[in-house]
Amino acid sequence: MKGPLDCSEEVAQAAVAGWEPLTHPEGALFFYHPKERVFTDADVRESVIADKIGKAVKEAYRKVHEANIAMHSLIELALELITEDGKEKWGYYFADHDKRIIFWFEDHESRPLMNKIRGVERKSHIRYALEAQYWRHVELFPNKRILPENVIMKLKEIVMFAQAENITSETCLAPFASDEVATMLGLVDSLMNSANEEREHSVWIVARFTRLFCNAKFVNFCGQPGARLDVDQSLYGKPNALPKWILRFMKFTLFGSFDAQSKAIHRIWVDETIVQPRWKNFIDRLTTEWSGYTIYSTVMLAVDISFLAVQAVQNQMSAILLAYLSTLCVLGSLVVSLVLAGQVNDSRRRSAEDVASFMIGMSRSMLGLESLALMLCLPFALLIWAMVFFAAALSVVIFRTADIVAISIASPVWFAIFCLATWLVLAANDVHISHLRPWIVEQLFGLTHTIP
Repeated sequence: MKGPLDCSEEVAQAAVAGWEPLTHPEGALFFYHPKERVFTDADVRESVIADKIGKAVKEAYRKVHEANIAMHSLIELALELITEDGKEKWGYYFADHDKRIIFWFEDHESRPLMNKIRGVERKSHIRYALEAQYWRHVELFPNKRILPENVIMKLKEIVMFAQAENITSETCLAPFASDEVATMLGLVDSLMNSANEEREHSVWIVARFTRLFCNAKFVNFCGQPGARLDVDQSLYGKPNALPKWILRFMKFTLFGSFDAQSKAIHRIWVDETIVQPRWKNFIDRLTTEWSGYTIYSTVMLAVDISFLAVQAVQNQMSAILLAYLSTLCVLGSLVVSLVLAGQVNDSRRRSAEDVASFMIGMSRSMLGLESLALMLCLPFALLIWAMVFFAAALSVVIFRTADIVAISIASPVWFAIFCLATWLVLAANDVHISHLRPWIVEQLFGLTHTIP
């Protein structure tokens, strides 16, 4: 190669058929036909593909004319060459910049368009899905477009509203956390310098943000009867729960951790939709807790092993058995914590689709989402049981080997600690002594009346 690099030959090769090669801000190559107002990612520099797409463009415009759909200069056609089972076909849609929707010249039923949302019936609701896809079109083909100032201003108002709602409400519907919205607001302010100019990077930013907010409106049934007004609101009712006696049993035996994890899970998974900002905080909290549990478990394991090495314990089989149970629970807590921490990888932290597919899979298990709550509460519950067994083993050693003076001193302390710990466990499970007062009074009066 001699002299300055000259790419005019490649440009001229595409321009022969009337196509103009363009580069997406992310780096993808696509082509635009100004006269026919057509975008495609097919390589029209190959004569065979250029001939095929030329025929596809004519066929699309012919069929849209036969369907009596009014066309104007603000409507674009997007074409994609699809190969299935060795056969080629053209995927298409039209994008209307006036109405900001996409459409087809034939009846179209698309499950991906509905985004797995149930109960979509009204056209005013479907419009948000079509508008989100329109902004997806602009996001895919941002070149050769002027960014209107009113579009930037509308996006700025949406972002400001989302930030205000994040600040003043814990049930904000915005699909972003407060810090993310603050960053977006700074970007939107900078976009005002690109108003009414042809800048593909700024167009892409506006299209991406607007698409995400339009999709949120569609998911939350914006403008529809019974629209979701806060992120915790379910539009389809609560899923079938486990029998109350099972929940009560698990709540007590797992020291309230099962109930806490279940409530946290239902806060991040509403109507089979992940609440992305809460999910990130949820995972960060779990990671911190699991790190703490591994430290506590390691310390507790050392305590159990040291306890078993004490000479006074060697002749106490019940104490040894309890120490063994404590050690096994500690090992269980340690292993489960490490396994759970290893499964929290970057893809689940970042991708909403991966998170949603994981949650859907868990919801179809035997216990439903409660199985996930059961798994997440195991490190804490096993660690507490390990402490309970160790306390029982220590109590056996104290009350069987100590003299009367030591027992008389240790007994009140042991009883006080037992009462305080039991009180905390009962309170965590919403069981209070004050609730038993009516029953006690009733029993006393009942007993009084039965005395002759």
